[in-house]
Amino acid sequence: MKIRFGYVANALSLWDCSPAKTMTFARYKNLENHEREEALHRVTRQNLEHTLRIIHYNIAHEIHLYRFSSSLVPLATHPDASWDFVTPFRDAFREIGDLVKKHKIRTSFHPNQFTLFTSDRPSITENSVRDMAYHFDMLEAMGLEEEGLMNIHVGGAYGDKTASAERFFENIQSLPAPVFSRMTLENDDKTYTTNETLQICEKGGIPLMFDYHHHQANKNEGDDKLEDLLPRFFHTWNRVGLPPKIHLSSPKSEKEYRSHADFVDAEYILPLLKMLKEFDVDVDMMIEAKQKDFALFKLVEDVSKIRGVKRMDGGSVVW
Repeated sequence: MKIRFGYVANALSLWDCSPAKTMTFARYKNLENHEREEALHRVTRQNLEHTLRIIHYNIAHEIHLYRFSSSLVPLATHPDASWDFVTPFRDAFREIGDLVKKHKIRTSFHPNQFTLFTSDRPSITENSVRDMAYHFDMLEAMGLEEEGLMNIHVGGAYGDKTASAERFFENIQSLPAPVFSRMTLENDDKTYTTNETLQICEKGGIPLMFDYHHHQANKNEGDDKLEDLLPRFFHTWNRVGLPPKIHLSSPKSEKEYRSHADFVDAEYILPLLKMLKEFDVDVDMMIEAKQKDFALFKLVEDVSKIRGVKRMDGGSVVW
């Protein structure tokens, strides 16, 4: 079993390299008209330059998974400020995408929690479609539209999970087919359990982005055991042609169980690793710890100490 590890957005090892510099609409609105475009371009250019630095860093450290920041382009989906961000930065996007493809880095986006398809309010669905299209446009600008993925949660239950799940399938029809084809769904830490999310994924032909920490925080009595859910999880990835992907984090504390700790506790995830070893399926794991790349390096070292595990490079092991 081969495991590749990745991290989210910001390489903390790099000085002043945030790819998520922002600009509020209030600040935008207070600028003179001729200043607005210049400000949008300045922030976007910096975010793309920092992303390129991070990709080079990942290559140097043999990290094969990376999640782009969703905040690369300020105000890209704001109805009163949305703008053509592709044309002026086409070369910058393409440079990032070419580097990603050349070094076979698996990339993704994770639109925010308000991007959901279970609401009965058309405006929320419209905003969600707009946000998914924004992320897809970035993938397309990079030339990654046939390999990058966009991960979201199912959404709210609104007092009736069954009805909300049905509404999900109705609302998701608003997504253009190419955008839908790059979507994955993640189990929640409070609402939709792994089993419930799997049912939606299986019905919709959508890969499950399995979050182990969320699974531990949100299980219904009577649900199938994890060892019985894993084969179904693997199966949802068959059409994608990529290893199944798992999100990793560990609780900040017993009191704040759902909050992410700075690092990932290897003992916390060991039961999952042992189960995966029994199936002997290659997987990719995205680390969602607060310490980003530092957490990745520590976890790879900790996992490498397990008997029978061999470190292959900076960001992957074989067991």
